[in-house]
Amino acid sequence: MVDDRHDRGLKKLREIDGAAGERVIESLKDIAPDLARYTIEFAFGDVYSRPGLDLKAREIATVAALTALGNATAQLKVHIHGALNVGCSRQELVEVIIQMAVYAGWDGCCQGDFSGKRQCWSELAPGSTATSVNSSRAASSGGQYLNSNPTSRLYTG
Repeated sequence: MVDDRHDRGLKKLREIDGAAGERVIESLKDIAPDLARYTIEFAFGDVYSRPGLDLKAREIATVAALTALGNATAQLKVHIHGALNVGCSRQELVEVIIQMAVYAGWDGCCQGDFSGKRQCWSELAPGSTATSVNSSRAASSGGQYLNSNPTSRLYTG
C-alpha cells in the first residue's frame, strides 16, 4: 500500500508541479528523507489525490493559504507555477491574492519578504516569462498595477 501511495503521489506531484516539484523533493532527501517521503505519500498521494476537488480548486486553495501565511514565499512560487500548470489563469491567481489581502491582512499579502513576493507577483504580470508544465492551459490577462511602489507592485487585470 505504501508503494501505491508513493507512486500515486509522485504521479500527482509531476502533474501539478513538474520539475519544480521534483526539485523540492530532491532538496529534502539529503536533509530529511522522511519529510520528502511524507510529502509525496501524504500531501500528494493522499490529499491531492482525493475526489471532491479538482487540481485547479486545490491549487487555488493552496495559493490562498500560502498568501495568507505571508512567510511562505518559496512555496507560494512553486504553487503559483502549479496553479498555472493545472489551468488557473494569471487573473484568477491575482484575484485570490487580492481576496487574501482583505481577509488575511495587507501585511501578509503585500509586505514582508519583498524580493520573494516580487518574484511571485512578477510571474502574474502580462508578458511574464514564467513557464509551466502545460503552458497551453496557462492563460494570461491584461490589466494594471495596483500601486506604483516597486516593492509591492500587485498586478490586477
